Amino acid sequence: MYAENELLFPTYVIPKLRYERGEVWRGLVERVSAFPEDHPEKLAFSLMMIRIDGCLTCETDSYRAMRGCRDCARQSLRRLKASDEELLALYQKALRDICTHLRIEEPGIPVEESVPARAA
Repeated sequence: MYAENELLFPTYVIPKLRYERGEVWRGLVERVSAFPEDHPEKLAFSLMMIRIDGCLTCETDSYRAMRGCRDCARQSLRRLKASDEELLALYQKALRDICTHLRIEEPGIPVEESVPARAA
């Protein structure tokens, strides 16, 4: 009866969101997907999605939960009025928050690595 779902956004869903937005988003998803589960960048991506999806208010018997985390995330990304660049800023905020919480130095992420060059 219930879909396979988690209490908070699971990292195994990250690669499944690759084609939900534009190239900036795709580059971020591909970058973060390559890291191990406990890497600060992967944790930051999950935190960003938890905030976007509203995971903290999700109930196991809600319609959202019954659909599953992947479908909830896909719908949230489609409804979000932010650009890919604004999503990248949300990710960078989440990364700062994770690094502060873990008391580690924030990884230097050159913009060129996060944002693919646009064709002229």
